[in-house]
Amino acid sequence: AIASEADGVVGYRIVDLTTGDHFSRLENTAFPAASTIKLAILYELLRQADAGAIDLDKVEPLDRSRAVPGGLLYELGTPLLSPRDLAVAMIVQSDNTATNVLITRLGMDSVNRRMRELGLTGTKLRRYMIDLEAARRGDENVTTPADLVTLLMAFHERKGLSEEAGRTADRILRIHKLTPIRTGVPSSVPVASKSGELEGVRADAGIVYLERRPYAFAAMSTYMGVEDAGTRTLEALARESYNYFSRLA
Repeated sequence: AIASEADGVVGYRIVDLTTGDHFSRLENTAFPAASTIKLAILYELLRQADAGAIDLDKVEPLDRSRAVPGGLLYELGTPLLSPRDLAVAMIVQSDNTATNVLITRLGMDSVNRRMRELGLTGTKLRRYMIDLEAARRGDENVTTPADLVTLLMAFHERKGLSEEAGRTADRILRIHKLTPIRTGVPSSVPVASKSGELEGVRADAGIVYLERRPYAFAAMSTYMGVEDAGTRTLEALARESYNYFSRLA
């Protein structure tokens, strides 16, 4: 009812991690990913770190050629930062400059190839952040609610990741962020998540570590007629999901 009454298109996949039961709507429909695409970049970074191709703690001057608005790093000149620093900025602050630097280091094709290996056929990294020319061409970054849940589960289950890499992802994703999921879940319950937004687009994906009943949640909206409608819809979905699973718990 929440999704169908929204002023736009809303899809979601919500999975009970205890039983595997799920609720879904338009789960395999491609939506603009907005900043949820940064989950794919984080996964590829950790895979390359596991393989020894990247040292997460090696500091280098910030590559200003990839600096774009949308985050603190755009204002900071050329600080010395490690890939780990960039990952934290990308996930916690959704920093677009950090994201672009990581895309350059990892390779866009590598990220997409890794997503295909995971079976995420609806997830495509097609452009850098704030690349307006690419956006006008229609080269939008896209994903699906089902793919986001699969990617969250890869972090959660350490699929393809070492235990150390999994702990790194978990620590970064659990840092408090003001997102629709976080708004719909009590502050005492840990949430590992990443949200995203563009004009008319809102998305949020995370694992809610509710004691005795953890669940994965991914919801996406697009073509929203009122700017905050997507946020309000996702918050309502997150709240209703928490109410359901807390009763089961």
